[in-house]
Amino acid sequence: MRLPVLASLLLFSLLSAAQLPPTRFDRSGGSQTPAYQEAISWWQEADRLSGKVKMLEMGMTDAGFPLHLVLVSENGDTDPGAIRRRNKRIILFNNGIHPGEPDGIDASMLLVKEVINRGYRLRDNVVVAIIPVYNIGGCLNRSADYRVDQDGPEEFGFRGNSQNLDLNRDFIKSDSRDARAFADIFQLLDPDVFVDNHVSNGADYQHVITLLTSQHNKLGGEMGEFMHTRFEPSMYTRMKEKGHDMIPYVNFWGGNKVEDGWQEFWDSPRYGSGYAALWNTFSFMPETHMLKPYRQRVEATLALEKSFIEFTSAMSEQIRDVRDRAKQATIKASSFPVKWTADRSVSRLITFRGYSSGQKPSEVSGLPRLYYDRSKPYVRDIPFYDGYKVLDQVQVPQAYIIPQGWWKVIELLRLNKVQMRAFRTDTLVEVEVYHIDDYKSAARPYEGHHPNSDIKIRVSREKVSYRKGDLYVPMNQLANRFLVEVLEPHAEDSYFAWNFFDGILGQKEGYSAYSFEDIAAGYLKQDPDARARLDQRRAADSVFAKSGPAQLNFVYQQSKWFEPAYLRYPVTRVVK
Repeated sequence: MRLPVLASLLLFSLLSAAQLPPTRFDRSGGSQTPAYQEAISWWQEADRLSGKVKMLEMGMTDAGFPLHLVLVSENGDTDPGAIRRRNKRIILFNNGIHPGEPDGIDASMLLVKEVINRGYRLRDNVVVAIIPVYNIGGCLNRSADYRVDQDGPEEFGFRGNSQNLDLNRDFIKSDSRDARAFADIFQLLDPDVFVDNHVSNGADYQHVITLLTSQHNKLGGEMGEFMHTRFEPSMYTRMKEKGHDMIPYVNFWGGNKVEDGWQEFWDSPRYGSGYAALWNTFSFMPETHMLKPYRQRVEATLALEKSFIEFTSAMSEQIRDVRDRAKQATIKASSFPVKWTADRSVSRLITFRGYSSGQKPSEVSGLPRLYYDRSKPYVRDIPFYDGYKVLDQVQVPQAYIIPQGWWKVIELLRLNKVQMRAFRTDTLVEVEVYHIDDYKSAARPYEGHHPNSDIKIRVSREKVSYRKGDLYVPMNQLANRFLVEVLEPHAEDSYFAWNFFDGILGQKEGYSAYSFEDIAAGYLKQDPDARARLDQRRAADSVFAKSGPAQLNFVYQQSKWFEPAYLRYPVTRVVK
């Protein structure tokens, strides 16, 4: 048995010694990024030449191409289960979610080229996972004319995917095949660290790269503390040592001057970092600055990728232990927050390198316009407001129950590896039922939906009959926080907020007024309480008192003939 093992080791050594050719970024002097097929061909060549690299085809995307996953390690570990058994940490780099922001596409290629060509050695306790190009449809839609105010590369892809969806708003609702393929990858890997590479617009300043970190209060507990006091600060220190003066993401879009500071970006679950945080993953979105030359942006992204690798390796055991405890806390938690607000009483000073700004007449409109004067740079300590506080939280039920007819929601839960079981027989269960008392629906579409907001709910306790095949979702699993975020209707990115339950918002049954008049009259004679409610409403509302149709409809809605499903949320809660 020794000869095959020795032969395998020799082959691995020979493959690892192969030299990978320059990328398009290299050949162009840092001014170009590869088209989609060229990038995939490069990765296929990396897989062929080196035993350290394995490229896998994962789920299909809207573009008709499979999403690729690349696994990179010093000893060729490519099986997620084996990686875990060997006590290694997994870092997942996601690139090209907005293909007009291709910095991560090139930085990840440069990183792996260095690994293969032996210019950079990965630590043995870390495996790097890379999605080379996430938004394939946007990458195929290539032009030199998108992102008009961005300094390179010469050509790049489009923000929208093949459905013209912004994939960085799709992680929870998963309207795209792309997002569903990503969920498969994410659940397969259970990454310790997730990094989604971006390019920022907004205010002008001297910094080449900024960092959006999953909000530490929301991350919560020991994990949030570790992120805030250990992980995030180390990234700034390591980047400064590499010659890059990185600051937190500049979440400034006008109004007051940037010198007055800004609030930390709120990464709700619709975003990649917010979605990953629901699964106790340390999550980040680097944002290079669009007005900096492409070469500088890619080099800064590469330096940050190395910083993530180095910190994760150095703190491997701590990261594992913190995540393990966070997962157990998620399983055992009695409540989770569902609404937050910025806490302006919490801030820290950061050193900001900006440019003086002001107003001058626009040559387009003649009206005052904002401008930045690059001849007047400054360095100033400014407040960064990085605190959020809970506005509302919910008690975790024993379980949720979802009628099988809501299969679109059930499909998304299965996609995220939620544990559930079907009733084997028709079953009567006492549950908490939510009733939607009020909501606002967006007047204009947003990412293919008219989201619901300002949701007001009322709770009743009822015995409900469920049919064989309806789904019982126990709340004793790693998906607990995800389940609360998507199934509690008033949560920010719930499936109710994203219109998956809009069927309950429309009344299906009705009446013919001329016929129901006689039925309603008989009903009021038989039910004095109903007559009293009608009289009280007339006395309190003069407009109502003058409207016959309004009064007839009021009686209908108070009666046994009014449909029970109207504004009744179909997902119920089993409570102790």
